[in-house]
Amino acid sequence: MSSVEQNTVEPLRPGRSLLVAIDGPSGSGKSSVSKEIARRLHVAYLDTGAMYRALTWYCLDQGLDLEDAVAVEAAAKELPLDISTSADAEFVRVGGIGVAEAIREPRISDAVSAVATTLGARTELIRRQRELITAHHNRMVVEGRDITTVVAPQADVRMLLTASEEARLRRRGLQLGGQQGAEELARQVTGRDAKDSTVVNFTLAADGVVTLDSSDLDFEQTVTAALSIVSEVLDLD
Repeated sequence: MSSVEQNTVEPLRPGRSLLVAIDGPSGSGKSSVSKEIARRLHVAYLDTGAMYRALTWYCLDQGLDLEDAVAVEAAAKELPLDISTSADAEFVRVGGIGVAEAIREPRISDAVSAVATTLGARTELIRRQRELITAHHNRMVVEGRDITTVVAPQADVRMLLTASEEARLRRRGLQLGGQQGAEELARQVTGRDAKDSTVVNFTLAADGVVTLDSSDLDFEQTVTAALSIVSEVLDLD
């Protein structure tokens, strides 16, 4: 049994920082993989993409023009957000309203890049993300698009989870239950990546960031490979 497998029973590095930052493009599997890593390492979990989606939902609910950067930034600062930091108790609430399912709807997927590329809004959500990391004493798996380079460049382990475009489109299609046509699916996956890449690079690993290509791996193989990276980077063998 490897050192990482042993430590899925007892907390790893108790009392010490265990911050794992994971970036990746749409459909790379980073959310499901990150959740499972958090479970096995017994640390908190944060889906930063859900925060951008929640802000997008809030802006649309308020009838804001998403092209109005000043209004979107103001909305980010007043956003009454309550988000889960547990891989086993997922919830997203805005003003007490549960929006975990609503923020995954196509209308949010189509609009979220307009919010995510508003620099003032990014600054505010990054501030909140860092607060949550600190509140959990740097024992957390945090996933998104700018975690390894902007939100938590000091993370103990920094990883870029990627996959081929074919694999990402296939996975996202399965995730959506085959309800999306090929054109709409491509818009949600590659289209959003193209828009978001104007403000953050999440396709190439920065210095010190380990790349994990999951194109030919299933879920369990990807989780195992990611945990091996954690072990290697932390020199647990």
